[in-house]
Formats: sequence, C-alpha cells, structure tokens
Amino acid sequence: MKKWLRRIRGAVGIGLTWAAAWFGAGMALLLVVGIGAADVPFPLFFGLLGFLAGTMFSGVLGMLAGRRRLDQMSLPRFAWSGALGGLLLSGIVALAAGADGEFVVVAPVFALAGAISAAGTLALARKAEKRELLHENRAREVLGDGL
Repeated sequence: MKKWLRRIRGAVGIGLTWAAAWFGAGMALLLVVGIGAADVPFPLFFGLLGFLAGTMFSGVLGMLAGRRRLDQMSLPRFAWSGALGGLLLSGIVALAAGADGEFVVVAPVFALAGAISAAGTLALARKAEKRELLHENRAREVLGDGL
C-alpha cells in the first residue's frame, strides 16, 4: 500500500511542478495577446493542462521505466515519455471538446510541451540528487563514516 501512495504522491508532485511551469507559459501568452483577449484566463487553463499532462507523464513513465532509477534513465527516453503523455492529454482534450480537426494542431504542441517539461523534470531531479549527495558527503567528512 505504501508503494502506491508514494507513486500517487510522486505523480501529484510532478503534476504540480508541470502546472507551475505551464502556468508561466500561460502568463507569457497572456502578455503577448493582451489581458482581454480570452474568455478563459490562459495561465489558469495552462496550469490545469500542465497538471494533467504531468500526472499522465508520471503514469507513462511508471509503465515504461520499470524499476530503473533516475541515474539509469536517458534524457531521450524521458522526453519521449513526456511527449507520449502530451499526446494522451491532447487526445483526451479533443475527445472531451468534440473537436475534429483541432487534434492535428493541438497534438504536436502538447507533445512538444510534454517533451520539454519531461526533460526539465529530469534535469531538476538530477540536480536535486547531486545536491543531496553533496550534503551527504559533507556530513560524512564532518562526522566520519559513522553516519
């Protein structure tokens, strides 16, 4: 049971991270097109889409990665998993909206955004892992090998 809770917590964490990044992209778009240009505020909508894409990416990654650790995964595999998560999200959005030809336009955009977000996620995770190892090594130097 704890394993599933950890996976759900990880998926929500990735979803929130992606939501923050996509919210920022929505803010940039809002500045470009103007504040009164859309009925739905771009940042909020993009943040929601980012959360959904991040959680889908987490599920795809869980299926494709198996038991590999972050240091065992390649950046291209991560990016392809993110692109697949973006494609899944675009398919769900197209089905929910009843859009016919818009999927052809939205799918590549979501796939690219998913791939970029996944690559950024891996970069952040590796940076955090290096920082953790650095702190652990410093603690060993100070306290000795009894840590």
